[in-house]
Amino acid sequence: MKFNFQTFRCRFIISIICLYRLSVCSTVNPRNISTCMNPLCFQVTNVLLGEPLKKKKKIDPTIVRAREERRKRKLEKQIRRLEKLAQQLKPIFEVDISSELMEQIEDRSRNLAPLSPQETERRALLEKEWSRYKLDQWKRDINTIESILHSQKIALKELKAVSKQLYEEAIQFDETFLPYSALGPVNTPPIENYDSPDGAYIETTLKYVDET
Repeated sequence: MKFNFQTFRCRFIISIICLYRLSVCSTVNPRNISTCMNPLCFQVTNVLLGEPLKKKKKIDPTIVRAREERRKRKLEKQIRRLEKLAQQLKPIFEVDISSELMEQIEDRSRNLAPLSPQETERRALLEKEWSRYKLDQWKRDINTIESILHSQKIALKELKAVSKQLYEEAIQFDETFLPYSALGPVNTPPIENYDSPDGAYIETTLKYVDET
């Protein structure tokens, strides 16, 4: 028996149409098409009453160009205003120089003679020599501190092996290691039961009185 695809296709379409007729009900939205009564079914979307797109109005190119130029000029004006304000520094009254000193700036300025090449070279060599000296001093200090800490660590380790109590006492902070004593003023001893005044001042706090 040979398989006829055309016959199978026709029978399949007829069965789908029959199922569709059986599934359509008067209580169901006629826009829904289903092949079964389950919620999972083939259906078409509802009409959303879409509105056609509005046609764009044609604007004169000169008007568009004028708008662009106007917006460009506005942005340039804002940029110029920001650049002008950026150069203004916030005044610091403690650092401001008085007008009298500004007038005397020429009298106070020093006209020093330029250094000779020999003097410049001598100062450069002196700075290098000073830098080498301070580097050697720093290395010696670091080596001394490391040797002291290493010896201290070995001593504490040996002390801990001998006596745990002595080790605990050895690692305690010694407040008498750097003794400090200070004496107060003895020429004018404090007066007993003396009430110290707050000092004279002017009250400038604003007070608001409710007249109602």
